[in-house]
Amino acid sequence: MVAEAYQMTLLKRIQQLPLGYSEVYYQNIKYGVVKSEFNQGKSYKIYASALGGNDFISLNYYCTRQHEILKPCEMPQQKVIHFLENYTIRC
Repeated sequence: MVAEAYQMTLLKRIQQLPLGYSEVYYQNIKYGVVKSEFNQGKSYKIYASALGGNDFISLNYYCTRQHEILKPCEMPQQKVIHFLENYTIRC
């Protein structure tokens, strides 16, 4: 489960990513991001891959009636949170 302090920030950052494919910068590296939305915006799947590198971020995020749940895919939760809090979209 995601700590209360992170819930609104993480959900907002997830919602700022466009559906489908987009590109963001994280730690001065360009990442290709694929965002899928399910259950009328109640759950999300995000996969980001460093372009020209081998780093990636993979997560599922679920909004239930009681709380919100961040489920990183085979990586530390802190890595996923850091990515969501620090990616930038450049025009």
